[in-house]
Amino acid sequence: MGLRHTPLFDVHRAAGARLVEFAGWEMPVQYQGILAEHAMVRERAGIFDVSHMGQVEVRGAGALAALQWVTANDVSRLADGFAQYSLLLTPGGGIVDDVIVYRLAAERYLVCVNASNRDGDLSFMREHMRAADVVDRSDEFALLAVQGPIATEIVGGLADTPLAGVPSFALVEAEIAGHRCIVARTGYTGEDGWEIYCPADAGAAVWAAVVDAGSGRGVGPAGLGARDTLRLEAALPLYGHELDCETSPLEARLGWVVSMDKGDFIARAALLAQKERGVSRKLVGIEVAVGAPPRQGYRLLRDGIATGEVTSGTRSPTLGKGIALGYVEPKSARLGTELAVEVRGREVPARVVPLPFYRRSG
Repeated sequence: MGLRHTPLFDVHRAAGARLVEFAGWEMPVQYQGILAEHAMVRERAGIFDVSHMGQVEVRGAGALAALQWVTANDVSRLADGFAQYSLLLTPGGGIVDDVIVYRLAAERYLVCVNASNRDGDLSFMREHMRAADVVDRSDEFALLAVQGPIATEIVGGLADTPLAGVPSFALVEAEIAGHRCIVARTGYTGEDGWEIYCPADAGAAVWAAVVDAGSGRGVGPAGLGARDTLRLEAALPLYGHELDCETSPLEARLGWVVSMDKGDFIARAALLAQKERGVSRKLVGIEVAVGAPPRQGYRLLRDGIATGEVTSGTRSPTLGKGIALGYVEPKSARLGTELAVEVRGREVPARVVPLPFYRRSG
């Protein structure tokens, strides 16, 4: 089977983007370069195609109860037009995926899932949510993310609905380039921004309108390369790196997502047991001031003895130093702990630092 293409694939190819395989999709990794695109998002705004993400609608009288059962967060706290970050969990407390749950109406929710997990998430939800209708709507949407300090000015100038007062993790319906869209104040870069859900056949028109609106302000397309360095600086986890079915929210610093007091749910017993006995590893932030940046799979050492492993690492374009996320034994997780990253047989000094590595001002 060949690689899949988003509704914006021809636009990227015409713009000269460098295309790579990602989770079975042919996607733009960069346009003008990762460092330039990273700086563009931090300083102004960038435009991403994230149409490879999946969208699953959960609807019907049993929708709320079904979502309460399989997700970690408390869906009952959502009002119409609001969203929450959450996790799909296994009965053993592992993470099937990290997701955003949008409440469209009392009996209608839209769940945005990761591209690499689209098929698996859909099967999991249908297996464990039989009291609700679970509908795959992924191919109906093109999804654009506009992220950065002036993202609201760019998107707000195109929308027929005021956006400036819309809070984080809220959504509105708005017309952009003549097409009705769902516009949500969510993102994955550590910056303010918007994700625009529009009809798949309108994706090119909406993309062109956003690019045109940003062109005179130093705002343009950005690829997956910058998206990864941006999310890592913000210490946002990536499925398959920090998260998987063998990892629990308590290990991954996501205990804040788990609502133990909402009633029973699929992983409650397993997570309560783990909380009582304690976790065997913890996700931490690691800084490497000099030398080669840490990479996924590099061993983490303490006093010459292995204590964990890097899950994601890069040289931070904003901070100018090596940063990484990784799992270590609890005794090595304390802030300030001196570690070493094993790089091609050499021990490079590192230490455990607070997260996130980067936090936007304002």
